[in-house]
Amino acid sequence: MAELEEGDTVQLHQEDANIKVVDDLVKMQPASEESVQLSVHEATSTDIVKTEDHHEQTPATTSSERHVSIQSTLEGLEMLVDLNGAGRKSCPLCPEEKFKACYSHKLRRHLQNLHWKVYVEFEGQRMCICHLPCRQMKSSLGSDQSQARLVAHYHCVVCSVTIARKTDMISHLKRHINKGETEASYSGTSDVLCEEPVPGGQVYEIMKELGTNVQLMPNHNTPQKTDTYFNRKMKTNRQLVFCSLAVLAEERSPLECLDAFGATGIMGLQWAKHLRNAVKVTINDINEACVKMIKENCRLNHIRTEGGRAPRQVEGTGESDNPIATVEVSKMDANVIMHLRAFDYIHLDPFGTSVNYLDAAFRNVRNLGIVSVTSTDTGSLYSKSLNVTLRHYGCQIVRTEYYRELAARMVVASIARAAARCNKGIEVLLAVALEHFVLVVVRVLRGPTQADESAKKLRQLLHCQWCEERVFLKPGSMVEENLYRQLPCQCHGSMPGKTAVELGPIWSGSLFNTGFLRRMLVAAVQYSMEDIQPLVKTLICEADCTTLKSFSVTGHSVLANQVECGVVIKTLQKVEEADTADQSGKRKSEEPSNVVKKLKSDASLEHPAFYYSIHRHSIRGMNMPKLNKFLQYLTEAGFRVSRTHFDPTGVRTDATLEQFKSVLTKYSVPTYSTAPPSGNQGHGVSTDDKGRKTD
Repeated sequence: MAELEEGDTVQLHQEDANIKVVDDLVKMQPASEESVQLSVHEATSTDIVKTEDHHEQTPATTSSERHVSIQSTLEGLEMLVDLNGAGRKSCPLCPEEKFKACYSHKLRRHLQNLHWKVYVEFEGQRMCICHLPCRQMKSSLGSDQSQARLVAHYHCVVCSVTIARKTDMISHLKRHINKGETEASYSGTSDVLCEEPVPGGQVYEIMKELGTNVQLMPNHNTPQKTDTYFNRKMKTNRQLVFCSLAVLAEERSPLECLDAFGATGIMGLQWAKHLRNAVKVTINDINEACVKMIKENCRLNHIRTEGGRAPRQVEGTGESDNPIATVEVSKMDANVIMHLRAFDYIHLDPFGTSVNYLDAAFRNVRNLGIVSVTSTDTGSLYSKSLNVTLRHYGCQIVRTEYYRELAARMVVASIARAAARCNKGIEVLLAVALEHFVLVVVRVLRGPTQADESAKKLRQLLHCQWCEERVFLKPGSMVEENLYRQLPCQCHGSMPGKTAVELGPIWSGSLFNTGFLRRMLVAAVQYSMEDIQPLVKTLICEADCTTLKSFSVTGHSVLANQVECGVVIKTLQKVEEADTADQSGKRKSEEPSNVVKKLKSDASLEHPAFYYSIHRHSIRGMNMPKLNKFLQYLTEAGFRVSRTHFDPTGVRTDATLEQFKSVLTKYSVPTYSTAPPSGNQGHGVSTDDKGRKTD
């Protein structure tokens, strides 16, 4: 303990020393550089200098004080050096003795593979690894004390301190968050535009995402201290929801959409700004401060609010901008507004669980409409608070290797029960479970028959505690004498006592719709959402349970018809495919029968439930094959196989655990096979040893 305390004290002294060194370096800057910068400023614009002197007390610092290792985009990191010029160039974040000057193509790989990938992220800024002599550590006692070795480190975006270890930097940033110091010291480049003082004396941060500007409070990351909570890590969730709405807008328009929990209103503003007349957006929040913030953000994006005042005039011009869209902002409880009005698209994103709002959501949603539900109570969903899970979702679960898919199926089960109480069924279009949230998107099918079909897919899951094999219990009301017979494993016969538990009830049907996901990919490409395109492609392969990645999203498209759950829905079809279908009369006559056969085959090829982790079931003392190679081996063995977004090391397959392990064992190599020399391999005995044993 004394050694640990001494180590912490040394680290704190090191951080204080680094802060003092940075302050001394700033003070020791040559006066000539300052005069040059001042002269450039005066030559550019004298008025700007006067304005900056007038607002001297603004908390935001200039971008010249930001360390070069702190960047928000890869392009910003590559702009530190001229990669288009000829000749050899040095790395801007490495000294010459560590990384010698090289040509542009090699330097670009170095920046991408080292500095951009080794980072600590905070509020949209990446603190890339830095090898410059900003931080030096003395060598060991046995060597010369005058020499010091360079240490790779990170520069804190808040207080400019340098810290060597990544885990220490994360802990350091957490201390800033606990103190409320979440506002970065540097102005961002692409996400954060500027900080504006308001008449009340408070400073707002303006953030830009998907072409939409929103004002944020300084403490927007701490939900306990602010009303307008905003989470940058939910950007993937917002883009997935936007793509699902864009797909529905292609089927019918105009759509009446509801963002039931607006907060800053960024999601509803993105809908209105990009989809324009195809949607009629309603942003709701019960908090008065959130409603004011949403109206301010509407004026910031030149969007007219129903019942609000006209957009502000642009400074320097005598005329005001024409509003590009119209948004309705309401201050009401989410359950009340969903009971009073009917909508085509409803998005629920409360703080925590969403089960309290599902009954109201399915009360007035229109037929073939879409309900998207985001749940952020990962503690109860990911098997950390089992009593809360039982209270909110009515499911009995344990911690398993497939806990994320188990969480998604629990949320779908609660949605299906809420829809069935309103005589409605559901079709799951998308289910995503990532680190911070669980997103489920379902299509609403009216009628008691559809409700009964959905309710039949709620079943118990039998899970083996020893080998983690799992199987859904067969439907029926009769009590079976021995439930262990349904498990493919033989753990109950070889182990004493009870070896399996019943989990659920959870959703046992499909979690993805391939046609809907392909149209979401088209929307993601159309609106330049590069962040979610790899995720959507993984979901498409997972829905088909295949490793073949054939995606065609280029070219013009026209409206065609697709059948989902017996309902004809307008979808996008390639112009080339439509032309060939029209030109060839033979193909046109055979099209109806082919569509029926395709629907039957798609219904029979539903993706298998759950997945196995290749690391969880690896054999001790054996080197297992690479994941992509192992997928190829399973395919050659005759099994359907694909990767899964739930787990980067997971394999979704219709093989049992015993078959999975047999293929893994077959292609695994012993770790000691290459270690011994050629003379004595394994447990072999040399000729001298044989002679001694004979004597």
